[in-house]
Amino acid sequence: MFTIQYLDDFVFLCLFLNPPGDVRSEQQYQQHKFLHQSPGPHYRKDQNRGDSRGRGRGGLQGEHQSSEEMPRYITVSTFAQARAAEIKAMLKAVAQKSSNSLVFQTLPRHMRRRAMSHNIKRLPRRLQEVARKEAEKAVHQKKEQSKTKCRKARRRHVNLVADFNRRQRKNIWLETHIWHAKRFHMVKKWGYCLGNSPTEKCYRACYRAMTNHCLLQDLSYYCCLELTGKENELLRQLARICSVDAGLTFGAASCLSGRFEGSLNLYRADRYPEDMLGPVTFIWKPRCGSENRQLWIWMHPALKQDVLNELKAIFQCSGPEEICIPEPIATLSQEEKQMDVVQSLGKKRKKEDKEGDKAVPVKKIIGDGTRDPFQSYSWVSQTTGIVISDQTMEILKYRLIGPLSHSVLTETLKAASIQTEMVDSESKLNNWWVENCKDSEKVSLHHRQTAIFELLEGISSPSEMPPGTILGLTVGDPRVNLPKKKTKAIPDPEKYQDNDKVRQLYLEGVPVECAHSFIWDQDIHKNVTENKISEQVTDEVDSQLLVPGSQLDLGPCESKIPILLVQQPGKMAGEDRPGWGSGWDIYLPKGWGMAFWIPFIYRGVRVGGLQEASKHSEYQRIPHTPDDFPDCPAGMQFAKELESSLLDKFKRRPPAKRANYVKLGTLSPFICPWGQLVKSWEGRMKASEELVHRSSPHAEHCATEGHRFCDPKPEVVKEASPETGEVEETMEISSEYSIKTEGDTGTQGFDERGETMRSDFIVLRSEKLLMQLSAWCYPTSGKDRRPRLVSQLGGKEMTEDVLLPILISYPRALVWVNLSLLRKGNPELHAMICIPTEDDLLHLSKDRLFCGPQEPKHRDIFKHKVQKLKENKRKKKEEDNVKAQESNSPSIPEKETTEECKDLILGLWSGTLPDVTSHCSRTLLGYVTRGDFSLATGCGEALGFVSLTGLLYMLYSQPADKKGLVLLRTPASLQYRFARLSIEV
Repeated sequence: MFTIQYLDDFVFLCLFLNPPGDVRSEQQYQQHKFLHQSPGPHYRKDQNRGDSRGRGRGGLQGEHQSSEEMPRYITVSTFAQARAAEIKAMLKAVAQKSSNSLVFQTLPRHMRRRAMSHNIKRLPRRLQEVARKEAEKAVHQKKEQSKTKCRKARRRHVNLVADFNRRQRKNIWLETHIWHAKRFHMVKKWGYCLGNSPTEKCYRACYRAMTNHCLLQDLSYYCCLELTGKENELLRQLARICSVDAGLTFGAASCLSGRFEGSLNLYRADRYPEDMLGPVTFIWKPRCGSENRQLWIWMHPALKQDVLNELKAIFQCSGPEEICIPEPIATLSQEEKQMDVVQSLGKKRKKEDKEGDKAVPVKKIIGDGTRDPFQSYSWVSQTTGIVISDQTMEILKYRLIGPLSHSVLTETLKAASIQTEMVDSESKLNNWWVENCKDSEKVSLHHRQTAIFELLEGISSPSEMPPGTILGLTVGDPRVNLPKKKTKAIPDPEKYQDNDKVRQLYLEGVPVECAHSFIWDQDIHKNVTENKISEQVTDEVDSQLLVPGSQLDLGPCESKIPILLVQQPGKMAGEDRPGWGSGWDIYLPKGWGMAFWIPFIYRGVRVGGLQEASKHSEYQRIPHTPDDFPDCPAGMQFAKELESSLLDKFKRRPPAKRANYVKLGTLSPFICPWGQLVKSWEGRMKASEELVHRSSPHAEHCATEGHRFCDPKPEVVKEASPETGEVEETMEISSEYSIKTEGDTGTQGFDERGETMRSDFIVLRSEKLLMQLSAWCYPTSGKDRRPRLVSQLGGKEMTEDVLLPILISYPRALVWVNLSLLRKGNPELHAMICIPTEDDLLHLSKDRLFCGPQEPKHRDIFKHKVQKLKENKRKKKEEDNVKAQESNSPSIPEKETTEECKDLILGLWSGTLPDVTSHCSRTLLGYVTRGDFSLATGCGEALGFVSLTGLLYMLYSQPADKKGLVLLRTPASLQYRFARLSIEV
């Protein structure tokens, strides 16, 4: 036996006598040890005790030893063989390459040379053999071609166009998409990819542009349906889907002539005032001597399918007129083949390359690239002969908003010059214009249109023109007179002369014949699109100018484009800011989007997106499509999507960092329960004795008994108790908080077939009745009274005999109102509009600085249920974990627990909703759909709907000097704020 001091010397001796290659592996040695080892002395049994301290097997006596007591002796042969096996394993691990790095990369950095990476002979001799094996292995392994090509290949024009066409298959791109994508936050809505808001901070700048200068918007995503047929037949059927009670119809004389654009609300056939489809605008083509007329109906894309189905139903259009097959567009496989030809490995694309000659260039999609070539986009009626054509994305629509929009128009667009000779006998460029210029009448009409267009420079604001004025025009290529750098269009004061022509234009508008435009002709429209001069040609001509930046002169090759100008009147209702937001709409042929867009940008306009469009309608206090149309299918779908997004956002926040709406008394913070609101007020009306006694003696009877109009009976309408939340009439609420009425066929939503279902409420749009309500909302005495306005609106005295017929005719109606806060406050989405009590009005009369009362905090009756559910869920999870460990199988949660957890959310009302009108201390009247601080008025303003029954009850019971005063409360606050309610017609 050896002592421990000779251990190191012996290890080296063993390695010398037994090299690592001759020593058996550690595993073999362990088997040999247990088979042949002879029993040792008794002290070995004591050495088997103790825990391991990192010493390997075959160590001290081949067993684990305690670190506290070192052994006095070891067995040399056992120890040496074990160490030799470990050293051999270590040398093998060092020699074996464990990473994916090449041999060249394993060298120290000071030994690496760039030539070594591709020349094996440059490597050290000991590594050359391994490097050769790596090279052979790399040759046999065929590396797959990378899907992402290099930037140079991706930026080739043919590849860019192919990629853009592929990306437009799901969401349609506007012609200005790439310009917007570099400067806007893009969103995917209604099947389009649209710019929502600019990336730069320009919220106030956009408002200043709408107020003082000009704001530009691309509205080409709006859909156009063209109706062609006999005028009498068109008017007879279109009269079924609109009503004279709600305003002008398709048969209005001013619109039927083609001079003015009209707007109205469409309903399902013979269903007014129920089953609304949505708002549309329409333009008639001026009469040209034939019986057939053309009509354009423009609508929001969310309304297109419903309106199209209804039009096909009333005109009995069952089959297509013809299958419109657009120009062939390369399919995905063809695009890939073309890209492979262009990007062949080791080949350059040359003109003399046969493959390059055979490759067909990919055509850029113009218009709606998602159209199926074999799907019809034109329908004809066999009985009436009416033809319905879908012109969506075939005609572009731009909107200029602001007082100087006409200055931008007159500086950007120049009337086309007369051309009587063809450019080339084979070319089709401007051949339609040459043919029309040979007709003296058409030339005279063009000169008259040009003169009227030039008169626009002498008008200070578009609002001075008659509302909806239409002007047809043929203009030259706007790229020709593009300025050298960006300038701001400023009106010329010298042209602001009050001469006879400008005065006549103010009073009479544009003559009928001047409203004609060649854009109505499909053949001309197609010719202008196909024969557009490319940007490459104009750039070449620009580069050859002797004076850089001067105006281009294309001569007879300059394109002639027919357009249509339509005046937008802006704010017409109410007394304040008349004409705000007025401007011009420009209708263009497809393919000319960027050719007009860039010249407008160079005139200093500011560009807005969907957010600016919403603010434009908000400051005009008009409903925005489809947000503010809750009675049409598109509005219901929008409310459902908004509720889902707000609910997901609420769930993402922890309970301690979000509002508890149950304690705040907010029953439905993410969606407005319009159906339950009108039902509750209808129940109040039925509960009152005013409905039973309609004759004159009933007033005296009610006066003696002390009942007032719409006062509910205590035994009929009950308020919900905070413990149970039960009331007589309740509403079912789903996991997504969609309101459904018990026992009622009409609901908000969609049936199994996807068809829209009838809503259980309507929105009041009768102009006569709205004017009456508008007069009643103004105080008739005191400081704020407006007697002259009330007399102009033809206001009748508010008596029960006048109110009861209205309530009987419209028991479940909503009224569009706007509210202006008296003091500080910022209204928000889904804020509650409530009726102030007599004490609130008395307090306000005594203290003008009184902001409003506060809602008492409610008790959260669902808190203990949520805590109990959490506890049960935790226990269930522990039990499942125990069962899973025993059975080694994953546990499956029960469906009941999951569904129950989905219904119960801390901070939200679960289950059936109580009576929404009497749940809080102030009676609920309606909800806010849009609210914010208004830059136009300098205070908080809100737009929303209120119940017609509730509004009449409030106005009937309020004192004369406090008419129209309401309370506003945001969903996440207990503070009520006073606001002035008004109805603008």
